[in-house]
Amino acid sequence: MAYQTNIDKMIVLLSETLSIDADQLSADTLLLGNLPEFDSMAIVSILMQIEETFAIEISDDELTGEIFESVATLTEFVEVQQAATAI
Repeated sequence: MAYQTNIDKMIVLLSETLSIDADQLSADTLLLGNLPEFDSMAIVSILMQIEETFAIEISDDELTGEIFESVATLTEFVEVQQAATAI
C-alpha cells in the first residue's frame, strides 16, 4: 500500500481515537509529549485500532517510545509490521 495512503489512514485513525480534528495532524505531527490527548490510555486504544485497521498484530516487545514520536514514525512502524506479515 502506498505510504501516503497509510499516512492518511493513520491521521483518520488518530483523529477519531483522540477526538481531535484531522486538520491538526500531518506526517510531521509530533505525538508523544506533544498532544495532551496522547496518553497511555490513548496508546492502548490506538494500538487496538491499528491492529484492526491495518490487519496486523503488534507484540508488546516490539514497542518503543520512538515509534510514537510522530505520525510518520508510527506509520513506518505499521508498514514494517505489514511487510513482516506478508512474508
